[in-house]
Amino acid sequence: RTPLKLREGTNKEVVVKGLRNKSILNAAEAMNVLSTGTMNRTTASTLMNRTSSRSHAVFMLNLRQTTRSAEGVDVTSTSRFTFVDLAGSERMKKTGAEGERAKEGIKINEGLLALGNVINALAGE
Repeated sequence: RTPLKLREGTNKEVVVKGLRNKSILNAAEAMNVLSTGTMNRTTASTLMNRTSSRSHAVFMLNLRQTTRSAEGVDVTSTSRFTFVDLAGSERMKKTGAEGERAKEGIKINEGLLALGNVINALAGE
């Protein structure tokens, strides 16, 4: 499995290379896409958790609704919901992780630390 690369786009939005965008028409289709994404996540067994998530997941839901006003004009409303599930931060000693699992744990913790730093910087603005 190849990790997805993140970069900043020209309009300052985050761009994820290799990310797929799927159009859906109803809640059942949304749940199917979410389930497929969940099945593609990396998990591994540790002493603390039998199915410990070893990857982050982002599920973005863009909604668009078009209604017709009393004057006969189409009005479109858009919303975006972003759901984020971060890989778990676990103490190496408690998980019993070794080798590749230990390296994963270190990378996960580094990523969570960086995210915490970003959140703290944004909160301070």
